[in-house]
Amino acid sequence: MMDLINLLPENCIAHILSFTTPRDICRSSLISPIFRLAGESNVVWEKFLPSDYRDIVSRLCSPVASYSSIKELYFHLCNPARIDEGKMTFSLEKSSGKKCYMISARELLITWGNEPMYWTWKSIPQSRFSEVVELRTICWLEIHGKFSRKMLSAETNYTAYLILKVTERAYGLDTLPSETSVEVGDQRSSFSAYLCHCDTNKKSPDKLCFLHRFELLSGQVVGEEHRVPCCRDDGWMEIELGKFFSHGGGGGCDCGGNGDGDEVKMSLLEVNGYHLKGGLVIEGIEIRPKY
Repeated sequence: MMDLINLLPENCIAHILSFTTPRDICRSSLISPIFRLAGESNVVWEKFLPSDYRDIVSRLCSPVASYSSIKELYFHLCNPARIDEGKMTFSLEKSSGKKCYMISARELLITWGNEPMYWTWKSIPQSRFSEVVELRTICWLEIHGKFSRKMLSAETNYTAYLILKVTERAYGLDTLPSETSVEVGDQRSSFSAYLCHCDTNKKSPDKLCFLHRFELLSGQVVGEEHRVPCCRDDGWMEIELGKFFSHGGGGGCDCGGNGDGDEVKMSLLEVNGYHLKGGLVIEGIEIRPKY
């Protein structure tokens, strides 16, 4: 079989490979020299780049240096880079070529976010953005973000995540769960989540009483599991806000049906407890493919 394949012209093999995935290309290069050569073709790798990749490259805050091949450009774009004057980052998911974005905290709508009494804007070396925002103290936590679905890859399941840190002085973040949601048109995906890991063994009796009373009044089950932040490789944590499906002629959340809107609306709210909380650092909201 391999002898027959090796008789095919290199451009023919390249055309066949362009219908696979970047991961498949890297694996096929181990099969034979002709697959390795065909896998370097610009025809192959341009197929994996988004159709608007030239526009995306023009929006990068740091211009791409000269590249010797489309493959080199592809892997360059797999590294998150700031675009649109630093308001967002863009990258490609390495194994599939799907688009990923992160919206900076400055582009989010945060209730009282510009009030120094409640929130502090500052620069930290661990962030890819020039500023993050830290919650000093507040009783009403409300964070909203929106994104144009047209900027995403088609026929793709996406998940939105709030990217955060919790400082050593944090308090009140595990008293009550926050409500997260993602909306596209009339479809909605939602979860309940704590902003830090909740240890009931360390909760004071008054906090436990308050939590149980809230859950009973709101119809929640005491002891019900809620989502908690997960650690990332970049030193930050993330918490899932919701899921949605993106495709060419419209789309909707994973809860079924078709949404009619072109705007993805994401939010995190904790407005029921009226207790003080602080020590939360927000970098932004990331939207990336979900497999």
